[in-house]
Amino acid sequence: MIKQIVSTFGHLDVAFNNAGVNTPSIETADASGEEFDRVNNINLRGVWNCMKYELQQMREQGSGAIVNCSSVAGLIGGAGQAIYYASKHGVIGLTRSAAIEYASKGIRINAVCPGSIETPMLNNLIEKGWATLESVVAPQPIGRLGKPEEIAAAVLWLCSPSASFVIGHALAVDGGYTA
Repeated sequence: MIKQIVSTFGHLDVAFNNAGVNTPSIETADASGEEFDRVNNINLRGVWNCMKYELQQMREQGSGAIVNCSSVAGLIGGAGQAIYYASKHGVIGLTRSAAIEYASKGIRINAVCPGSIETPMLNNLIEKGWATLESVVAPQPIGRLGKPEEIAAAVLWLCSPSASFVIGHALAVDGGYTA
């Protein structure tokens, strides 16, 4: 993927690593190792797999910006969702550690932490009966779901020169949920 980008455009300026699957609500003691591996392989390892090769290219260039998609679940805890929350906490840890490693090399790395956003993943949770629209909207002070465009705007800002002094930050874009 990175080789194709570089052969087409000559460089890699920005990257957004957005991987995520959820899991049904289950107590930690009852969760299977297979489910733990599935969620972490996508949510955490998927981000790391992309970052690894993006960073190799950006290190060679001496510049770049990476934004990883975590979640508000990476900022708080939640009963019945330990596997998902742990994977999203891991994305923040990976982001902050890599940000420190690469800041002096001209590469900025941050994370965005969406709240409840109108996406197929959220719709799937509701369709499966793992949540209701009311239960998802109720804890959000703004009183509505977020839109994918609102997350995209935050990612674009984090990649822009306007955020040139923002390094290793986990930006909550959550309608006030974590406030």
